[in-house]
Amino acid sequence: MTGLLFTSKEDQMPIELMYISGKGDITHRTVIVRDIQDDYIKAFCLTKQQPRLFKRSNILSAAKVRRYAKTAF
Repeated sequence: MTGLLFTSKEDQMPIELMYISGKGDITHRTVIVRDIQDDYIKAFCLTKQQPRLFKRSNILSAAKVRRYAKTAF
């Protein structure tokens, strides 16, 4: 998963995350990683159209986007 996060950051490639919130809600997000820290990932969430902070330990899975229409970010 870490390799995919770095690829998203370096290539500005969108990826899909399955994430569990602090409240226990599971969400599916399409993001572009902006920064990788020890405990957190800073990303632009294409789902919410806002910058977001994701706790690394709460990321359940990460995958390449199957189909994505490339637009200007």
